[in-house]
Amino acid sequence: MREPTMVVGADSNAAAAGGADGSPLPPPTSSPPQALVERLKDYGQEHVFALWDELSPDERLHLVKDIQSLDLSRIDRIIRCSLRSQGLPVAAIEPVPESCVSSVEERTMEERERWWKMGLKVISEGKLAVLLLSGGQGTRLGSSDPKGCFNIGLPSGKSLFQLQAERILCVQRLAAQAKNEGSVTIHWYVMTSPFTDDATRKFFESHKYFGLEAEQVTFFQQGTQPCISKDGRYIMETPFKVAKSPDGNGGVYTALKSSRLLEDMAARGIKYVDCYGVDNALVRVADPTFLGYFIDKGVAAAAKVVKKAYPQEKVGVFVRRGKGGPLTVVEYSELDSSLASAVNQQTGRLRFCWSNVCLHMFTLDFLSQAADGLEKDGIYHLAEKKVPSIHGYTMGLKLEQFVFDAFPYATSTALFEVLREEEFAPVKNANGSNYDTPDSARLLVLRLHTRWVVAAGGFLTHSVPLYATGVEVSPLCSYTGENLESICRGRTFHAPCEIAF
Repeated sequence: MREPTMVVGADSNAAAAGGADGSPLPPPTSSPPQALVERLKDYGQEHVFALWDELSPDERLHLVKDIQSLDLSRIDRIIRCSLRSQGLPVAAIEPVPESCVSSVEERTMEERERWWKMGLKVISEGKLAVLLLSGGQGTRLGSSDPKGCFNIGLPSGKSLFQLQAERILCVQRLAAQAKNEGSVTIHWYVMTSPFTDDATRKFFESHKYFGLEAEQVTFFQQGTQPCISKDGRYIMETPFKVAKSPDGNGGVYTALKSSRLLEDMAARGIKYVDCYGVDNALVRVADPTFLGYFIDKGVAAAAKVVKKAYPQEKVGVFVRRGKGGPLTVVEYSELDSSLASAVNQQTGRLRFCWSNVCLHMFTLDFLSQAADGLEKDGIYHLAEKKVPSIHGYTMGLKLEQFVFDAFPYATSTALFEVLREEEFAPVKNANGSNYDTPDSARLLVLRLHTRWVVAAGGFLTHSVPLYATGVEVSPLCSYTGENLESICRGRTFHAPCEIAF
């Protein structure tokens, strides 16, 4: 397993307060290092040493090291650019042109088969990598573990990580069969955060990488940013530690670049990257059809979308910024209610109907361009949230980028409609919530797999009502319901159960 060395946000001038060899000197007991104080004054952050006199020698050393680990000049530029952008007018939005979307009803069976074969061929050539965004903890699920460790209650008891790993294994087998020779390997890049990295690695190791080879999985961490007050000053979590939070799933671009993983991908011959979020129980990882469509369109970026269910649904939607401008995503909270409810009289759909569900495809070249563009502009979203501080929890601002922030940098973008009931089962909230719970995701999986089994000639019996149960098809058996006839035809399955080899 390759584990890249990575330092996100390290200050190139941090050694100014250290020893001759660049290593930090133990801070004096009387006052903080003067060179560091002067640098903090340049950025209006000298308040971090306000409680210096009350700190023990170890705490003083911890504080100095904490500040030295920050790229002060970069963070200052990000804070200023992000705060300044809040009051700026944005270009008016327009609906996404129909020509940019491949809708379900317009696709033919011949097209789907052609894209599927094209995708499998490219995968068999080793040109696709899978990129997982899994830096979040399952806090809203009532767990401090990484979200990917979560078991949504399927008959198999498999975690989200295992379901996704087995889908990779399935696609590898399908691509090898299509190639009719040897084996196929899809490299899996797993982005963690400082809060989930160790637990994620241990989970993979303890489960023997779910059948994958350890060498085909690369872990890397997204960065963090200081939490700030509304006037841009660092919030202190303790008298000797700056409050920090992960920089959002859009931190993936900076993390890939700073960890030299874009170069690693190029060295492996990778041309295309399938990028997705961990908290989707139905995600079609390394989808050959989507890849074939993406290559066929010749675009730099693409996203799977689902139709917005109703005007007030809390999902971001794709829009065009300005006349002829780039495609991007507007969060539901930023979309005016009149626009959210507007209907296209020709199609009968909402004018802004294409929901973003964090299922993306990028060229490797675009990932590099996006990383450069986002870093140059330095604009982060400011999320007002409770932040732990020396005064207890206080309202502050967290600096975050989102994975869809990269779309405006794409020279061309295409949207690929999928059906919710087939590809989108989000796991975001604890059971008992109104939506996106483990229970709701489990039911979506079981209902889809039950339809597969019935279509393949199988029969089901139930000890409880159908709506409460069903069968689970192992990803090792089938990717999208294919090749199930030999397993299911004429057989009766007692639900709930898993159908596996």
